[in-house]
Amino acid sequence: MFSLYTDAATQPESGLSAGGILLIHDHQQTQEKVALTATNNHTAEFEIATIALTRLRDQLGAAAGETTVLFHTDSQIVSQSLAKHYAKHYQAEVDRLLSVQSAFQLVLTEWVPEKQNQGAHTLANQALHAREADVK
Repeated sequence: MFSLYTDAATQPESGLSAGGILLIHDHQQTQEKVALTATNNHTAEFEIATIALTRLRDQLGAAAGETTVLFHTDSQIVSQSLAKHYAKHYQAEVDRLLSVQSAFQLVLTEWVPEKQNQGAHTLANQALHAREADVK
């Protein structure tokens, strides 16, 4: 089983976004910081979740079909949209994420408070600060 934590950070004034991915498997942690194309936080949350699951799927190859993923997000819209398979303003993002999830045997999505998602949160903020520094 894989435990996957994602978070996004967006600077509203500049529209810059970045994400953090924390993957835990067999007591080993993998951390990644990602620049995102999204210009608002909700879209960024969907984007980082899709990127994280796509990278895990690609890494596992055919074994993804036998893999269970515990996906943790502090984004209520991502969590609720996945549960309902619907989001009024983000349906394309929901559909992309559900499509990627279908490669796995099972993806269990759990909403967690921000304080329980500090690893991914910190990575997202570090990546955003790096992007802002590059622009200045």
